[in-house]
Amino acid sequence: MQSFRTELENPIVEKDIIDLEKKIRQFREGSLNEEKFRSLRLARGVYGQRQQGVQMVRIKLPYGKMSVKQLLRISDISDEYATGNLHLTTRQDIQIHYVSLEKTPELWAKLEQDNITLREACGNTVRNITASSAAGIDPAEPFDVSPYAQTMFEYFLRNPVCQDMGRKIKIAFSSSEKDSALTYMHDLGFIPKLKKEEGKEIRGFKVLLGGGLGAQPFLAKTVHEFLQEDLIIPYTEAVLRVFDRHGERTSRHKARMKFLINKIGLEEFIRLVNEEHKALKTKSYPVNYTTYPAIQRPSLPDEASAVPDKTQTPLENQALYKAWLNTNAFEQKQLGYYGVYIKVLTGDIKTPIARKLAAIVKKYAADDIRITINQGLLLKFVPKNSLQTLFAELQNIGLAEPGFDSTADITTCPGTDTCNLGISNSTGIAALFEKVIKEEYPDLIYNSDVKIKISGCMNGCGQHSIANIGFHGSSLKSGVNVLPALQVLIGGGTTGNGEGRVADKVLKVPSKRGPQVLRALLDDYENKAQEGEYFNNYYDRQGEKYFYTLLKPLTDLNTLTDDDFVDWGHEVKYNTAIGVGECAGVMIDLVATLLYEAEEKFGWAKDTLTENQYSDSIYHSYSVFVSTAKALLLDKQINCNTQHGIINDFDKHYVLTGVFNFVPDFKTAVLEINKNEPSKEFALKYLAEAEQFLQQSKTYRDNQLIGLTTNNSKND
Repeated sequence: MQSFRTELENPIVEKDIIDLEKKIRQFREGSLNEEKFRSLRLARGVYGQRQQGVQMVRIKLPYGKMSVKQLLRISDISDEYATGNLHLTTRQDIQIHYVSLEKTPELWAKLEQDNITLREACGNTVRNITASSAAGIDPAEPFDVSPYAQTMFEYFLRNPVCQDMGRKIKIAFSSSEKDSALTYMHDLGFIPKLKKEEGKEIRGFKVLLGGGLGAQPFLAKTVHEFLQEDLIIPYTEAVLRVFDRHGERTSRHKARMKFLINKIGLEEFIRLVNEEHKALKTKSYPVNYTTYPAIQRPSLPDEASAVPDKTQTPLENQALYKAWLNTNAFEQKQLGYYGVYIKVLTGDIKTPIARKLAAIVKKYAADDIRITINQGLLLKFVPKNSLQTLFAELQNIGLAEPGFDSTADITTCPGTDTCNLGISNSTGIAALFEKVIKEEYPDLIYNSDVKIKISGCMNGCGQHSIANIGFHGSSLKSGVNVLPALQVLIGGGTTGNGEGRVADKVLKVPSKRGPQVLRALLDDYENKAQEGEYFNNYYDRQGEKYFYTLLKPLTDLNTLTDDDFVDWGHEVKYNTAIGVGECAGVMIDLVATLLYEAEEKFGWAKDTLTENQYSDSIYHSYSVFVSTAKALLLDKQINCNTQHGIINDFDKHYVLTGVFNFVPDFKTAVLEINKNEPSKEFALKYLAEAEQFLQQSKTYRDNQLIGLTTNNSKND
């Protein structure tokens, strides 16, 4: 492992990677608890696969942006450490699979040489911040949100307030009111707005809070119609501090922010957010968008030297080119340039194709490739006179399929291919659905009204809950046998400006009847919709019961064949082998581990204080209080589900009983965190109090263990 220790220039990153290597070794030796190790590796983008002994590695690409050099680096990494496949995700990450755990530090170090991180790509953290892929070139945008997404990413990476939350946090920036980043299904969503004050144009954002998909989808609520641009990061930090303290930590299925807001009410949540204002690291955080790196774009030819389209390289299929141009390309707000979308089947690109694509991008587009939230790619700043040649070259590598973001462009997660939580296959049926549409409904490549999305389970990585036609993996029982199934959902979608619709669950059918469901829905819409009627309007007019009746014959299990018991893409009989999901980590409940963790956080609090990072030091000290109190409560078999509960229960079981002395109580001492400015004086005082509490707790714990040992000896 010596190579990454000497080649990396960033000491913080180097320490991170060395620490991962150390923790892997401790875990293998048995000196590090499995649950604690799981939490640590998830926060470093290392996720256990369905297949035992190998890992999925999630590569974090803020708002899906990558350079040609980064694409080539990731391709090299996949070839060396994984399977030579790049999987584009709905959160604009890239995932590689079948990686050896021991190789992950080395892999990470090589990625960091081109400024690519794994940090906080999984686990109870702020996940990859997503944004509209067309940000910066969108003709409808008030301004480019890319610098804001980048700044948000940088601010919360390794930030103490979001390193060990109850669950993950998802943040999105849309480029316009069209809301192509789906802000309404995020914990925090931002839509750019402009207003004028005294003749001056002011930038700001509409802010949405508390959205999420999963088994119980919630639509986000608007909390600010206009929040000035310099306030969005302080506001986000305040929201995260409240979620960290009050969010559920025992039942992971109730631990997202949407459940906390639903439990205590939006008004109370906002009150708690406002209480954090005094303690924030910064009350205003301007984003200097003028320093955001300018894109090096290909030169536009002058009119005299421009080559007319008709003299360009002949195309064997002009009709296909016209379809591609109509569905995959659009005029940017920058005159003379086009954005070009690339449709990627199931989001999977083999590395040889990725390298050829990189060469094409260098010739015809800007060095700014964006992963889209429907698992495709966007190339920027393609000169108009390069479009035909670009199409021909993309066609040569199999990436010129028309119909981007149409009915024929189906979003899907990996499902049972690699995911622990997958119930039934999603990639195989997505590919089949695209084939059905291409062969039987070819005109639907021009339809962007009907979106089809598929997930391997109810958790929603394929975004099935907001699809016009959605499916998620499930199972059905027929006698003593179990067969793969699809839950059918209809009527979801994006309305715009932070509003959306959650699809209705209609019924469940055997997976092998999925194509019949698709045909029935598309045929019915084509034959019975009124002139110009959008799909969701048609669904609303007919009603859920109508569609239930339409599809009910396909649920009949009396006509099953042997093939129905074999999932798509498989050859053996189906079984529901569902593993333990790791999307949000697992609670650590061992007393010794928690005290060790408190000591580690105390070290971080001292280090950040030495570096004059007072706010960070204070938050680490707060974590020392909470982890230590939690350890002692667990020693009494008292398991609290929130940090707020831990603080209250410690008073009840340790302070009121006279075991520990706090004046007036433990709660008041700990919650000094949001009653003070993050000054050096308070950071020093708070750290000293946290250290004293930690040492007293360790002494108390040691005495308890000595007493237990003595009593056991007497009994013997």
